[in-house]
Amino acid sequence: MTPPALNPVYDAFCAQLDNRCLLVEAIQEARQQRGLTLLTEQQVAVLEPLWLLSDYLHQQCVRFPAWLDDLLVLEALPTLPSMEDLISGQSVVATNGLTISELDESAMMARLRLYRQWWMVRLIALDIQQKISLTDLTLRLSALADACVNASIQWSTQHYRALYGQALDASGELQSLIVIGMGKLGGNELNLSSDIDLIFAFREHGETSGGKKSLSHQEYFTKLGQKLIQHLDQITADGFVFRVDMRLRPFGQSGALVLNMDSLENYYQDQGRDWERYAMIKARVMAGNSTDVAEFEMLRKPFVYRKYLDFGAIGALRDLKKMIAKEVRRKDIEHNIKLGEGGIREVEFIAQALQILHGGRDSGLQRPALLKVLPYLAEQDYLSATDVEQLANAYQLLRRTEHALQAVKDEQTQLLPNDEIERTRIALMVGYASWESLDSALWDVRRNVHRLFLELIDDGEETSEEIKIQDTWRLLLKHADDKDAISDALDGIVWQDKDATVQRISVFLSSKNIVFMQPIGQERLAIFLAMFVSQLEHESTPDLVMDRVLPILEAVLRRTAYLVLLCENPTAITHLIRLCRESAWFSEAISATPSLLDELLDATTLFCPPTKQMLEDELQQILLRLPEGDEEAQMDAMRRFRLSIILRIAACDITNILPIMKVSDHLTWLAEVLLEQVLQQSWRYLTTKHGFPVSDGEEATRPQLAIIGYGKSGGWELGYDSDLDLVFIHDAQANGYTNGNRSIDNLTFYTRLGQRLIHIITSFTAAGRLYEVDMRLRPSGNSGLLVTRLEAFQDYQQKEAWTWEHQALTRARALAGNAALKAKFEDCRRSIIGSQRNREELKAEVVKMREKMRAHLDTGGKEKGFDLKQGAGGIIDIEFMVQYLVLAWSHRYPELMAYSDNVRQIEAASKVGLISSEKAEKMIDTYTLYRSHSHRLTLQKQGRVVQGDALMANQALVSGYWDEFVNSPDL
Repeated sequence: MTPPALNPVYDAFCAQLDNRCLLVEAIQEARQQRGLTLLTEQQVAVLEPLWLLSDYLHQQCVRFPAWLDDLLVLEALPTLPSMEDLISGQSVVATNGLTISELDESAMMARLRLYRQWWMVRLIALDIQQKISLTDLTLRLSALADACVNASIQWSTQHYRALYGQALDASGELQSLIVIGMGKLGGNELNLSSDIDLIFAFREHGETSGGKKSLSHQEYFTKLGQKLIQHLDQITADGFVFRVDMRLRPFGQSGALVLNMDSLENYYQDQGRDWERYAMIKARVMAGNSTDVAEFEMLRKPFVYRKYLDFGAIGALRDLKKMIAKEVRRKDIEHNIKLGEGGIREVEFIAQALQILHGGRDSGLQRPALLKVLPYLAEQDYLSATDVEQLANAYQLLRRTEHALQAVKDEQTQLLPNDEIERTRIALMVGYASWESLDSALWDVRRNVHRLFLELIDDGEETSEEIKIQDTWRLLLKHADDKDAISDALDGIVWQDKDATVQRISVFLSSKNIVFMQPIGQERLAIFLAMFVSQLEHESTPDLVMDRVLPILEAVLRRTAYLVLLCENPTAITHLIRLCRESAWFSEAISATPSLLDELLDATTLFCPPTKQMLEDELQQILLRLPEGDEEAQMDAMRRFRLSIILRIAACDITNILPIMKVSDHLTWLAEVLLEQVLQQSWRYLTTKHGFPVSDGEEATRPQLAIIGYGKSGGWELGYDSDLDLVFIHDAQANGYTNGNRSIDNLTFYTRLGQRLIHIITSFTAAGRLYEVDMRLRPSGNSGLLVTRLEAFQDYQQKEAWTWEHQALTRARALAGNAALKAKFEDCRRSIIGSQRNREELKAEVVKMREKMRAHLDTGGKEKGFDLKQGAGGIIDIEFMVQYLVLAWSHRYPELMAYSDNVRQIEAASKVGLISSEKAEKMIDTYTLYRSHSHRLTLQKQGRVVQGDALMANQALVSGYWDEFVNSPDL
């Protein structure tokens, strides 16, 4: 390997650059501005190859020109990056002699980034100059990650100590956040611009002690984990430290951010999947004490390495091998030196497959670093010495080439360039005399790797029948007008109108997007259509499914990687067919947002509806990856999150995993989580601008506002397309002001906060909007204040509110906001509802309002059908009867107003004897049946009018109850 300056092709490369002089001028100008001596011609000659070959190095040397003096004499690095150096402040990153714990958060994050850039500059320089080995380079990069992770944890722990105290175990020993490094980081093999895959854990459950506020250890370590992600992953003016990926944790993105060690062990024992065994080979504790390391190793090793030959592992490895092979064949990635044929991934698979199969019986295989385990494979005859030598040489060349690709712009890439100048650049960085010689060497080693990959573990190939069907669709893509051939391809399926389906497919295949599609895209589409149509053979409504799937295909034609994901997961196609059959809404949602197809890939998340806590954790994990000041990105992320969760809820609804009551519970939890996040985001925006509101001399560091939900949100009855009936209530001092430079009075502040909330909730982005919002139920309706003080709200309800407003209050509850204010609102609600009323007058008002609504809003009729909501005997009849009972009798029976949902209010009315248990049961059954039909109609994109006689008996039952209610003087 030849250093660039000595390489005969270097001068030719320089001659092709039209900005060479400008690059030198920028360096010299930066040094002059810092009062540094200009570089001599001799010094430029030494250093110029670095910044000509690496745009990243040039950028950093312009920012920090003094570093060039270090690079001039740099021959080796005697020490590793360390937390101690980072905390104390190396001379190059010291800030007024302050240790990292003495810095505020922004200064601490700046130091992390500066420390990272300083090490990256020196490591890339040594790599370009051929002065550092691959193992030394990757070891130092991994140590850099360790140092930054531990420094962040130490800073957060110290800065949280006054507020939360410390987390102690049962023995009184201090606990810290345990960070488990996965993948290349775990094996101390990190590359130049790599994500870091992490898992967070802690030792024991408990409560923090010694601070102003106590948190559960789960909450405390979750906060530390969130801070760690923010400190490393967030892009600031100084760049980032490491991109953080948490998807390898138990249950992936839907799992808790942090687990205690017992839960971690139980997960891997009971639910750990085969690919997680593969991932755990390289796992190591990178933050934690010796006890944590020992405890983790005790759970890791038995999970990864089995004492006896594991035939299940052979099957899993065979599947993994087939997946890799299919991806190589079906994706246009031959120029990807990691994922392409004979790439880094195949080298790693060969070694790790043998570790999985034999490591339980041969502890010598239990080594995380690939270059350390390869020689042992030859020593013990798992592979021949020649094979191991070829693998080791291939791995080192591939990794050095990967580092050269990434060193150019500090980007995570493994794609070989097409541009001639870029190709020469990479050849120079790796030490080859020309691109042709490097490319030839790469293909030589890749062919060897791929041969060994194919020989390892026999795998089944696609059947001849599968290949024949795929060939049929390949031809049809080229001859879309051959309707007879399309008809033949659809034989074996019971179509309702085969000719119409043939015409539909012919039009689809003839579209410009398919005609002008890249060959790789057409190949993917042919394979998908072969698998999809084959699965329709047992489908009862194939025409309907085809009509709903084709728009999805049209939406993904330019992003055919989604088709690959489906083809590699046949069960995902099964889910797609079933969900499209049951839901037009599902088809439209996927067509509008194809990224939702990802949700189909993992049945454990698709058919496992998240709890409210899981929703909060998942949303936080998503938002932590975004810049805090990028409101548009956050709004878009929240909308995509909402769509993905609704899709999962709908999947559970369609498959009857969730009963109707639970469907609404999950949809309501989703709304509450999003509203809380929107409130916090709006609060941060306004307090940054105006300061915090001050009441009675004390600033409010948290919103003194509660978001009150009415109707379906208040009654735990949200549907898939429900809007939100909201009222905003605050509890700030009326004549107070905010304490910022742009101070405003509290009333104006909270009015703007309400406006901000509505803006974030209702604005359209590329992913749509969160919800429609209706604010007409606030005091005085549209003419009233947007945000009302609690005292004013209570006064209005007592003195001015109409009966229908009190009816609405029976289905109201706080959804988000200040906990104390939410409790005060509930007291206010009970006070209003529990007032004694004239039952005769109340009933007259309720009946009058119901008749008025039916006259104006009932969209059904004899010819049209039954309006589920507004029709006689429908949902509103049940709700009005229940609301009357709550308003009329809560002064005597307070349990009637304990809940805000109809079902529990009906149950309470039965318990106190206002209605019989039989009548209550029938009302609840009918009410939940109506809501179930309503959900199904929404999923099918149909209105609320039901055709036919399916609900006639229920309609007659409720109509009878309504007539009885109207005419009964005793109720």
